[in-house]
Amino acid sequence: MDLKRLKHLVALADTRNFGRAADLCHLSQSAFSRSIQAAEDELDLQLFVRGTLDVRCTPAGEFVIERARKLLFENRCLERDLALYRERLMGDLAFGVGPYPAATIVPGLLTDLRARFPQVKLRVEVNNAKYLVDHLRAEELDFYLADLRNVPEADDLEFTRIGLLEAGFFVRHGHPLLTQTLVTGADVLKYGLASVQVHDSILLFLGPLMGLPAGTRMPVALECDDLGLLKKVTLETDTILACPLAGAQAELAAHSLVPIAVAGLPTLGSDLGVVALKGRSFSPLARYAVDLLKQGQ
Repeated sequence: MDLKRLKHLVALADTRNFGRAADLCHLSQSAFSRSIQAAEDELDLQLFVRGTLDVRCTPAGEFVIERARKLLFENRCLERDLALYRERLMGDLAFGVGPYPAATIVPGLLTDLRARFPQVKLRVEVNNAKYLVDHLRAEELDFYLADLRNVPEADDLEFTRIGLLEAGFFVRHGHPLLTQTLVTGADVLKYGLASVQVHDSILLFLGPLMGLPAGTRMPVALECDDLGLLKKVTLETDTILACPLAGAQAELAAHSLVPIAVAGLPTLGSDLGVVALKGRSFSPLARYAVDLLKQGQ
């Protein structure tokens, strides 16, 4: 079976609708239907159940679609690698990053890449973990940087550990908590925490350490994936900021933000790593970027 017909099968499985799948494949609906029927005839299997509202895969269809996805992925990888090999290209680079590393280690990476490779095109997506893994799987990103605790366990992903991005709690200069000799988790929660989106497992881990009953998530009063905005709110209110030390360096140097130690809490931080699709080789530029990130930690 040719790859084009495999693409048609995957499109129908994804959209569950002949019309939408035909549009996706730039075919008329009649031509698309003939392609699906030809695939079923060739395999001598019924791959789809045609319902009144949508189309569903049969067990045989699920079996075929799973393998079709792998074949199409391998074909895209081969085409990409051949182009890089043939043209001796460094390759453009598109990668994703969460808001904390975006404000801390990514500026240095981008400065190095622009200085060394001014001819290549770079694209950086700053977003939350769910968005980044979805766009990685869509092959729109070469890799993304994330706290590895936020990455779903999946057979199609592989990880390269970068290092620990140390974090802590910060308050504005003059905050009431700075007059206390001992700050507890209850004290922190009274004023409210500001943070980027945090995985449930981390919130559940921190809940009891903040004095909450076992199985209770640590509440976040202000959740936003823009570190600059979080810092602005923290500087103007009694809200407490949770973020990496490197993300607050300028404010710490100016004494506008002050770190606070919370009794009973271990050292906080992000277990930072590179997440990529298993089996999809890096371009030379992507490999250089990942190696540079590893050296910098």
